[in-house]
Amino acid sequence: MLKKFSGALLFVLLVNKAFAGDVDVEYKPQIEGTIRAKYEYNESLSEHRFQVRNARFSINGRFSPIVSYKAEIDLSDEGETKMLDAYLRLQPVKWFNFTIGQQKVPFSTDNLRSPHQLYFANRSFIGKQLTGLRDVGATFAFSSRKSVALDFMAGIYNGTGLYNQKTWRKGNELSYVLRAVVSPVKSLNFTANFNSIAPYEQRMNMFNVGGFADVAGLHIESEFFYKAYSNGVFDATKGFFCFAAYDIKTPKLGHINKITPLVRYDMMTNNNKGKALTDGTFAIDDVQRSRITGGLTLSLDKPFLNDIRINYEHYFFADGVVNDQNKLVLEYVVRF
Repeated sequence: MLKKFSGALLFVLLVNKAFAGDVDVEYKPQIEGTIRAKYEYNESLSEHRFQVRNARFSINGRFSPIVSYKAEIDLSDEGETKMLDAYLRLQPVKWFNFTIGQQKVPFSTDNLRSPHQLYFANRSFIGKQLTGLRDVGATFAFSSRKSVALDFMAGIYNGTGLYNQKTWRKGNELSYVLRAVVSPVKSLNFTANFNSIAPYEQRMNMFNVGGFADVAGLHIESEFFYKAYSNGVFDATKGFFCFAAYDIKTPKLGHINKITPLVRYDMMTNNNKGKALTDGTFAIDDVQRSRITGGLTLSLDKPFLNDIRINYEHYFFADGVVNDQNKLVLEYVVRF
């Protein structure tokens, strides 16, 4: 891990040096990073662990007024190194852009959030177990800011994830995505999403609707997820979450500029990822569960985003399923 981190740091320094000359500031690459370190106590098992949940570094910028790029690597996604974003974006006009390469699939607001944008230490079931979508392909995005803010995205992808890019795919095997975002006012947002994917034998159609509202420091957000399996090989999977977060400004607490209490409820029914067993049946990959999460986020002084997240998660499973998930999470995240 030390060698990987040193290599990434050396690369960042070389890039900065290479562009330190007489290059237009507008086209100098931007170096960004996110580090999340956490401690977890599993109450159900009475066990402990420390993790580097993320150690992400990215380079993004522009080649010209209409062409931009991004490359991002995670040196420690729970101890594993993963190449994440690697794409080029063409934006010939203000209301349209085209992105090709490795990228987040535009489905579900919680899925699209970067780690430093999360409200809780762990994503919702919709954001992790049911979506967690990154793929290789092309995204077309259209936007309008006339009477209301409207964004529409359509995409086509391999449908096999980031690390299976050599396999040829027929047209009926690719992944297709549609997403619409409407914001009547700045503090109100509604989304509708559709994703059709066939990574294995069966095609699965996923639907998602959600929205959030911001009122005087209070953020309320919710999403509903539905996945149907072709030929009815598995009962439809459903997911839901809702949460509230309230920012309390604390100008008299020194380095802590705000404290945010949060509470979330989320649930999911039995889920299958589309791959049949050797006998042709489809087993449960993610068992039905629900969870209540409560916590506090301590936001420290700028210039960088640096938050301390304290969460407690209590799980509920069906009768006969052992609950080994209840845990306390202490996380420190820095975005620079």
